[in-house]
Amino acid sequence: MKPKKKIYMTAGYNTVSLGTGRKEFNPKKPRPGIEHYIKEAGQAVLEKVGGAKNVDETVISNFMAPRYNRQANLPGFAPMIDEGLLWKPAVSVEGACGSGGLGLTTSIRSVLAETADVVMALGFEVQNTMKAVYGADVLAGAGWYKVRKKGHAHFFPGQFSDRAGVYYEKYGYDRTRKGMAMWYHNAIINARKDPTAQEYHNTNPDPFATAYKMQPNGKVFVDHLTVLDCSKVSDAASALVVTSEEGLKRIGVDKKDAVEVISFANVIRDITKDPTDPTELETIRRAVQQAMADAGITAKDLATVETHDCFSIAGIMAVEALGLAPKGEGADYVAEGKTAADGEVPMNTTGGLIGWGHPVGATGVHQAVTIWQQLTGNAGDAQINIPADRPYGMTINMGGDDVTVTCIIYKRGE
Repeated sequence: MKPKKKIYMTAGYNTVSLGTGRKEFNPKKPRPGIEHYIKEAGQAVLEKVGGAKNVDETVISNFMAPRYNRQANLPGFAPMIDEGLLWKPAVSVEGACGSGGLGLTTSIRSVLAETADVVMALGFEVQNTMKAVYGADVLAGAGWYKVRKKGHAHFFPGQFSDRAGVYYEKYGYDRTRKGMAMWYHNAIINARKDPTAQEYHNTNPDPFATAYKMQPNGKVFVDHLTVLDCSKVSDAASALVVTSEEGLKRIGVDKKDAVEVISFANVIRDITKDPTDPTELETIRRAVQQAMADAGITAKDLATVETHDCFSIAGIMAVEALGLAPKGEGADYVAEGKTAADGEVPMNTTGGLIGWGHPVGATGVHQAVTIWQQLTGNAGDAQINIPADRPYGMTINMGGDDVTVTCIIYKRGE
C-alpha cells in the first residue's frame, strides 16, 4: 500500500554479524548472548535520536529465541536497552526469516494509526548456540513442520536444492551455475566493504572460480547446492527508527538524512502447500508487483535492491520476480555483472544474506539499514552511485520457502 501520510526511516545501526568467517569467532569459547545484541543495537539508535524519551514504542523481530536461547517474552527486553523505555509499549513479531520485514511494517502501521510518532524497530537472532545440524531442525520451523521427516536433514537447504534441481533441468545446468557462482562472488566482494559483515575477512582472490569449481554433491550435503550457495549461521542485531514527519522533527533529524517509505506490501502464501512452480518465487513476484504499482514505478526506476538471498538460487529467481530478466534468464543477468555494485541494478551491496550474514530475525531490518545508508550517502566503502533519474531503493524480505514476504520501496527524504 501507499502510506496515507509521510513515513520515514532513519538512524540505522548494525552490530557485527558474528559466525564462521569472522576472525573473532571461536565456537569453543563463550560468545555474547541476546542481551548484548539487543542492547548494543538499541542504545546506538537511541543515541542518534536524542534518547529513549523520544521513542514512543518498540517493535522487536525475532524468529526462534525460545529454541535457540530458551527465551520468550521478548518485549520485556526493551526497558533493558534504556530505562527510558520502561512503561512504554513494546511488541514482538515473528514470521520466520521474514520477521524483520514484518517488524518494519508493524512499526509503519503504528505510525499510520497515529498511536506513535517514533517507533524503534529492532531485529535480532543468536543462532550459534548449537551445532548446525541441530539448528537445521530449528530452522525447519519456518516451513510446515509436519513434513519435516520427509525432508532433508538440512531441511531448508534441501528445499531450495529441490528448486535448483528443477531450475537446472528446465533452463540448463552450466549457465545456472555460472549465475549462482557470480552471485556468490558479488556477495563476498561487497561484504569486504562493510566491517560489520560476516565475510568481511574473506580473502579469497577469486570467489567466482571457487564457487564455480565446487560442484553439488548429495553424499556430502544436498543434491543441487554447495555450501557456498547458502547463507551462514549468524548472530547479530539491526535497528532503526520509523517516524512520522512530526517524529522526525522531534528527534532532530533532517529529511535528507532519512528515507521516505513510498510503498510497502506484505504477501503470504499457504505454508501447507508446495510452490505452484519450483522455478518461480511467486510470493515475491506478487509482493514486488504490488509495491511497485502502489509506488507508481517499475524495476527500471530502482537504483538498488536488497533481496533475500538465503541461497544463491533464490537470488537468481528474485531477479526474475523483479522483472529484471525473463524467466530462465536470471542467471545470465547476474553472470553478466548486472547486479554487481557497479552494475545495472546493484543488489545486496553489503553482501546480502550470503555475504553480510543471516541473523534471521534481524535480516529484514538490516536490509532497510543498508538502503538507508545507500540512499543518504552513508554507506562508506560500500557506497554505490544513486542516479538522479533512478532514486528508489527496495527491500525484499522472505520468510520460509517464499511463504511470508515483505517488499518496501524507499526514496531519500526531501
